[in-house]
Amino acid sequence: MDGHLVPYDQANVHILTHSLHYGLAVFEGMRCYKCDDGRSAIFRANEHVRRLFDSA
Repeated sequence: MDGHLVPYDQANVHILTHSLHYGLAVFEGMRCYKCDDGRSAIFRANEHVRRLFDSA
């Protein structure tokens, strides 16, 4: 939330937020996987970013 990772049970959006009532925000989820060599990889990152930019 607000640029920080929080535990699942603490991640919430207030019911009166303008984002929900007036469509002032967009959300996009990106799945990230840990590779065998220890690095992380985002699945189809370019497609996610393009969809996010097209939504804004």
